[in-house]
Amino acid sequence: MRRKKWPFVYVGIITAITYIPIVLTVIYSFNASKISSVWGGFSLDWYGELLRDRDIREALMNSLLLAFLSCLCASVIGTMGAVGMHRKKSMANETVALFSMLPIMIPEIILGMVFLSVFSLMDLPFGMLTLVIAHTAFCIPYICSMVNTRLAGMDRSLEEAALDLGASRFRVFWDVTFPAILPGILSGAMLSFAMSFDDVVISIFVTGPTVNTLPVKIYTKLKTGVTPEINALATIMLLVTILVLAGSTLVGKIKNSRFT
Repeated sequence: MRRKKWPFVYVGIITAITYIPIVLTVIYSFNASKISSVWGGFSLDWYGELLRDRDIREALMNSLLLAFLSCLCASVIGTMGAVGMHRKKSMANETVALFSMLPIMIPEIILGMVFLSVFSLMDLPFGMLTLVIAHTAFCIPYICSMVNTRLAGMDRSLEEAALDLGASRFRVFWDVTFPAILPGILSGAMLSFAMSFDDVVISIFVTGPTVNTLPVKIYTKLKTGVTPEINALATIMLLVTILVLAGSTLVGKIKNSRFT
């Protein structure tokens, strides 16, 4: 009996270490006191302060726009890459697939430094453009892996039958392949959106003086100490991330009865 309890104890300790700080951040976002470590009663005032903060609203809109543009571009590029590798079976596919996954395997600080060097050499103005390019690069693997998973479970004879019936390559993709992989594209796009929305390390390296994202804004505010306003901001970001990831998981489990 004692041996059977040890796994539960281990899981409980890991869960506590991981989630207690998150729970405390959420709780203290409703703290009426200006000092985060002192509980002064329940209050929603700090959420009201966020709504009235023009810089926070601007940073939020920048983050939402950046995440949307990044996941849109990554969806197009990642889907094209996955479909292309699926159709052209060759020995080089594994190598291409490995290189396509590198952006999520390389530490973000290294990626940020690389993007900073490349954009400086290209003489690109740092701002929304460089942010979108950098975020698209590390979002592509999420789309590609999700689409590859859907393609692996798809019956290729459906595409071959459509070709035999006289359909063009485009019609085969649009009427047969695309509906089958659409849940994978949407799931990967939602995951990419969450990753882009939360990113701070790469964004610090490639953002410009006139563009500020919400994670970077939180990072700069932390230099003056943790306040209930920061806790409220972190809680909102946490909620958005959880909702997007939950949506990604649900969409990824959708099965298309026509093709599976």
